[in-house]
Amino acid sequence: MTAYRRILLKLSGEALAGSDGHGLNPDVLAALADELKELVARNVQVALVTGAGNFFRGMSSRGRMMNRVTADYIGMLGTVMNSLALADFLRAAGVACVVQSAIEVPRLCGLLQPLEAIRQLERGRVVIFAGGTGNPFFTTDSTAALRAAEIQADVVLKATKVDGVYCSNPATNPKAQRFDKITFDEVLARKLEVMDLTAITICRENNIPIIVFNMTTRGNILRMLEGAAVCTRVG
Repeated sequence: MTAYRRILLKLSGEALAGSDGHGLNPDVLAALADELKELVARNVQVALVTGAGNFFRGMSSRGRMMNRVTADYIGMLGTVMNSLALADFLRAAGVACVVQSAIEVPRLCGLLQPLEAIRQLERGRVVIFAGGTGNPFFTTDSTAALRAAEIQADVVLKATKVDGVYCSNPATNPKAQRFDKITFDEVLARKLEVMDLTAITICRENNIPIIVFNMTTRGNILRMLEGAAVCTRVG
């Protein structure tokens, strides 16, 4: 039995690239599909948002600054590619899923419809939200928080390469201490880079906790939901 009925899992694009550093790693996608299949089998309703850093990151190209709006729309298209790939691996694993995009890509996926997404979740299907918020100037972290609020998710799971939130960067400070729990206000006061300000604000105003955990260890998503994985709970 898991602690949450409906979850919003936020994945970075880099996570889908695995050790390749860019593009899509089939082994990572297959392993993730197997983990999500186990969650669905346990009656956990799963929604996902991915980043696009494995295809496109930042606002610069060949050393020249790109228009922010153009760059953000390219990033949105990158999330569509990631979502379609993830959906394909889920279906191959026997998991029913749908992709809803905030930008219109009618030949590839449906348009964002939060109420329909809830109906699909209640039918046991994984829902993948693509296309960011549909607007420039918003990150996929903000997208994850917004979609979580729209579908009334119990929690946002922020999958990272570290096992939680630290007082400073553990990669550069070996003495950095990890928080087991921390409030939204503490995150803001300490300027901890959990998610961006918009995402934190949406989650705080809608009473949606954020759990930061390490997804590089296989099976960690389920262990985290069962309370057996090291992580940080924000909220």
